[in-house]
Amino acid sequence: MDSSEHGSSKSSTGEASAGTLPPGLTEEEAEEIQVELTKVEDEIQTLRQVIVVKERHAAELKRRLGIGPLSEIKQNLTKGWHEVQCSNPYLTASATLEEIGRSDAYKRTQETLSQAGHMTSAAFSSVGSAIRNRFGEMRNSPSFKSFEDKVENMKYKVMGRSNGESDHSPTSNNAPF
Repeated sequence: MDSSEHGSSKSSTGEASAGTLPPGLTEEEAEEIQVELTKVEDEIQTLRQVIVVKERHAAELKRRLGIGPLSEIKQNLTKGWHEVQCSNPYLTASATLEEIGRSDAYKRTQETLSQAGHMTSAAFSSVGSAIRNRFGEMRNSPSFKSFEDKVENMKYKVMGRSNGESDHSPTSNNAPF
């Protein structure tokens, strides 16, 4: 707020107080309070200006020390994490988790889940092998060979001959599979 704003706040407050005073407050007391309010508002404005100057000075000192915004953030995060680790809720939660980790129920659950994971992995592996074998059998079947020949013939008819191809249609021996 600049001084012109103070003047406008005085007049607006003064007009309000001139019209109706709060109960038990004389006009003299209201004027004294108004003067005190103006002084306090001026002090607040001065303090704001001092803070701005101090912040600029601190930023310049940090710059000269080589403390950039990134290192400042890192420092703040480190300090914050340390404060979290020292807090009662964190310490309580850590102790509770340690107790849970030592419990028999946790150990049994961990073993069961580990076994289930191994069994699931083995099942997926055998399913994968079965699918791979089935595709191998299917690829060697006469039906697939016939289909492969038809696709190659279709490709030959649509694309035409490219360099190095003979006049006869491709056979299943040239299949990309």
